[in-house]
Amino acid sequence: MANLIVDAKGLSCPMPIVKAKKAIDSLQSGEIMELQTTDKGSMKDFQAWVNQTNHELIDSKEDNGVFTFVVKKG
Repeated sequence: MANLIVDAKGLSCPMPIVKAKKAIDSLQSGEIMELQTTDKGSMKDFQAWVNQTNHELIDSKEDNGVFTFVVKKG
């Protein structure tokens, strides 16, 4: 489903966002990036980051301490 999966587990803020930004810059418009992180602050941070960009947050979930965000590049 995702064109690119970014593993940012074990990294603390702001590294998951930094990795996500770098990764999404390599995608074409309309492609999908999935970010996986264990940083509890990322739920709020990531939604704020998506709101500041043209990207669309398709899904966000938490499972056993791993937060997964699915973003469509704008």
